[in-house]
Amino acid sequence: MTVLVNLIVTLGMLYVVPAGLRLIDPAGLRTAARLWPVPAALGALCLWLPRGIPATALAALYAAAALALATRAPARLLEARRRSRAGGSAGGAPPRTTVSGPAEVAVCTALVSPSIAATALVAERAGYRLFGFDLDILALTVPHFHFAGFTAALVAGLVCRAGATAPAITPGSAPGSATLSRWAAYSVPGGTLLVLLGYFVDDWAELAGAVVLTTGMWAVALLTWRNIRPGVRDRTTGALLGTSAAVLVATMLLALWWAAGEATGITHPTLTWMAATHGLGNALGFALCSVLAWRRLTVD
Repeated sequence: MTVLVNLIVTLGMLYVVPAGLRLIDPAGLRTAARLWPVPAALGALCLWLPRGIPATALAALYAAAALALATRAPARLLEARRRSRAGGSAGGAPPRTTVSGPAEVAVCTALVSPSIAATALVAERAGYRLFGFDLDILALTVPHFHFAGFTAALVAGLVCRAGATAPAITPGSAPGSATLSRWAAYSVPGGTLLVLLGYFVDDWAELAGAVVLTTGMWAVALLTWRNIRPGVRDRTTGALLGTSAAVLVATMLLALWWAAGEATGITHPTLTWMAATHGLGNALGFALCSVLAWRRLTVD
């Protein structure tokens, strides 16, 4: 399981995060996206070293970069609130990269999530049971907050942003799409936070978080399949969007099954099996396909 988890984390660090930063704000986060591969390479390297001082030092450098990224979130939220009170920018519509409301909440969740992953990484590489958690749980927290944290919140924000500021992309939007996109943008960050709190409370709280997160991710999948994909003329982009939406149905069912099993004691997958199915599916089928598709959409 360790090798697979390390490969998934490496993908998140080296490609998904910097590509996602360019999607959030191509201008404002351009420098951060350009420089990110440097600390990400150090973070990825520490995964393959034995636990100890060298691995911990490399993880700490990655954590410093992740914490610096997290500091961007409060400023964005304050700016979004200011624009909302002012009624938007000139012309009545806020710029595409500073959309207020639920999309910005999701985007800011994405900015903060790598710092949570990096904190767990430092502790795990040091062999320190942070808050009493087993090292295996800390190790799995790293991919969880790169993908369920960063990528899921990012895509939820992009879907909400597209519906709010780019109606041309979604010409056939069904009634209720705006409400559903807002729910996705709020519930994905909310579910991720509830799952994190569940670590400290009990398995039932974690199950509640999994339910909220799953409904949010299924909303993202539905909106992607029904609203975003049909308006895309490029077949490759459409296939990437379709794949990302379809994969979420299966991977989030697995997440519900595992969380329900932990809370109720019913038979459920092992962590190793979850890493090979839920983890790999979300990393490649959802996260990678989504980021590639949205990158292509922004180029178009």
